[in-house]
Parts: sequence; structure tokens; C-alpha cells
Amino acid sequence: MNRIDEVFPGNYREVPVENRVLGINGSPRKNGNSDTFMGALRKGITRSGIPFNSAELRDYRFNPCIGCEKCRKDKICTGHKDGLSFLYPMIMESRGLILISPTHNYNITAWMKAFIDRLYCFYDFETPRPGPWSSRLSGQNRKALVIGVCEQEKREDMGWTIEAMAKPLTALGFEVTEEIPVFGVFERSGIKNNAELLDRIYKLGADFAKQLSSGL
Repeated sequence: MNRIDEVFPGNYREVPVENRVLGINGSPRKNGNSDTFMGALRKGITRSGIPFNSAELRDYRFNPCIGCEKCRKDKICTGHKDGLSFLYPMIMESRGLILISPTHNYNITAWMKAFIDRLYCFYDFETPRPGPWSSRLSGQNRKALVIGVCEQEKREDMGWTIEAMAKPLTALGFEVTEEIPVFGVFERSGIKNNAELLDRIYKLGADFAKQLSSGL
């Protein structure tokens, strides 16, 4: 048995939801602006005492969904045993979820798209299909915020970046409390000296923490 086989114990479906936050960073660029945003969010969230974990998808070796449908029976992705297997328990236990992605060709990055597609395993489908469906992450007061980072300065040039993150989370049962488009950012360290923007993101994290706690 390898490490991935040990990720899900027999009672993985009973992982309790806790008042903690998981941040998912879809940027392929290390020490870039998305990383800086995540750091500011961390400070705002942990100030309230809520635990915060983050995952940079570029550091995980994982495959896209292949539509094998094994998750319909197993209730988790068993078609792959890879880096995302380690993130599933963190997703299940975290009441708060943050997604950050730069805009790549009018959309989220390939890393973020593959991550979102692998959340398909949390759906339950009735037969025959197409028919009624539900999410095992719904009804648990889960909240999320999404941030899109774009070099251009107009929303139309960001394309579907925000929607590509917000719509799937809503379908999974999250309340998306904020959708934040950030424009005019490209250089790797472009926002490190933008105190006003970083303070805005810090306050966004603090407000998100309050929303999580007030909903309990």
C-alpha cells in the first residue's frame, strides 16, 4: 500500500466539516501575483483564528478527469491516484474555499480547470440520466470566494475566468460570497508594492472569515 492508498480510510465519507479555509492557487508562476494575493488572504483570515491551508496546483502532479464514472459508485475519484488524492480530504473538511487563477486565453489556467473537473466526484446522479442530481458538499453552509487576475484592463478581456470558477462551485453547493476581478496585473512582482490593493485583499480575507463564523 502506498501513501495515496492510505489517504482515504474506510470512513472518509464521514470527514467532518470544520470552520477552516482552503485556498487553491491555479497559477503556474511561482512567487507571482497570485501567490502574493494568497499570502494577503492568509493574513486576513488567520487574524480571526480560523485555520488556513493553501495548495499551489503547480506543485501537485495530477491528471484531468477522464470520464470513467468510477466515482458514481466509489463516491470519490478512484480513476486516478495522484496529487489530488491528497487534497480531497482537505476540501471535504474545509467550510471555506478560495480559488485564484490568472487569465489564460480568456479563461482559467489548465491547472485550475483540471482541478475543478476533478470535483465531479462529489456529485450523485440518479438514473436514468440525464435526471436529478445532487452534491455531497451542499447543505453544509460552505462558502467560497474567487479571484481572477488579468493583464488587461477590461472585464471583457478577462473572458470567462470568474464564471469558470464561480458557476461550478455554486453547483457543488457553495455560496460564492465574492467574485473579485483584478485588472492590469502581469509582471511577476507587479502588486508587491501596491499597498492599497494588498490591503483590499487582506480585508477581503478578514471579511470572509467573519462570514464563515457568523453562519455557524
